[in-house]
Amino acid sequence: MNGDLEFSGNSRSESRSGLGRLSAVGAIVLWSIGVLIIAYIDLPGIQAAFWRLVLGAGLYPTFFYASGRRLNWRQVRLAAPSAVLFAVQLGVAFTAVKATSVANMTTIGALVPAVLIIVSSVRYREPIGIKTVLMGGVAVIGVVVIIRSAPGAHGVTSLRGDLLAIVGMLMFAAYFVLVKEVRQHLDTFSLQTLTMVIGAVALYPFAAIEAGRLIAPVPSLGNWVWVAAVLAVPGTGHFLMNWAHLHISLTVSGMLTLGIPVLSAIGAWLVLGQEMTPIQMGGMVVALAALVVVILDQPEIPIQQPKSSPI
Repeated sequence: MNGDLEFSGNSRSESRSGLGRLSAVGAIVLWSIGVLIIAYIDLPGIQAAFWRLVLGAGLYPTFFYASGRRLNWRQVRLAAPSAVLFAVQLGVAFTAVKATSVANMTTIGALVPAVLIIVSSVRYREPIGIKTVLMGGVAVIGVVVIIRSAPGAHGVTSLRGDLLAIVGMLMFAAYFVLVKEVRQHLDTFSLQTLTMVIGAVALYPFAAIEAGRLIAPVPSLGNWVWVAAVLAVPGTGHFLMNWAHLHISLTVSGMLTLGIPVLSAIGAWLVLGQEMTPIQMGGMVVALAALVVVILDQPEIPIQQPKSSPI
């Protein structure tokens, strides 16, 4: 069974840009909730990411094979580059956040849409409207205002940490590009399953080095609950975004990542009781309004069937 479950019947000739946008927005919401869940895990960042992938590497193949589907080496080769990049990017990002302030880290991360706009225009010849560029700039300004005006935003910084954050940002942008290309040849469920398995192997060295031992310490039962929550919530966000990549432009999917710090700040205020300043609230309104304009201005993209790739 090699077909993509998401394509059937007359839907192949119809546009699913609306569903793509909805799926991408859902991914951003789940990733934002994931930021709050991680705050409760009593594990170092890389350990939490590693054990999430390990748990996924056990569960996803189980459901995949139970559904009667099978993987082949061509699919493994297709998924490997994006899976390894995803795992290594996690390792770099979690290392950077310990070496520089969260404000610097998040501000640098807000540059992802700018990188993706360039890639979209040059590599995919996607039409980039002036409205999209302007609204993207407005959203970035709103995000920076949110970050920089947050109480205690200016923590310890270092050049090393900032450089790692830049590398992590570029790797995340490259991951978005790779996944979009892989999705032309590989269905979402297969890609997600392989990403978990290959990603766990790729992130293992980071987890072992951080733990200072050959085998990373196994989480306690209580932490396993939170690790499972991370797999279920932001992990499902990755599934939704991987599906959406085939139906929306790279520019829009990149722009939507600006919603993560906005929604995470709102969630931290509502759930964790973190202080929010009036300036932050204003930045949130500006950023969210700009992102809504970008989403609604998204052009229709014809549905694309994942293509076969030569072995």
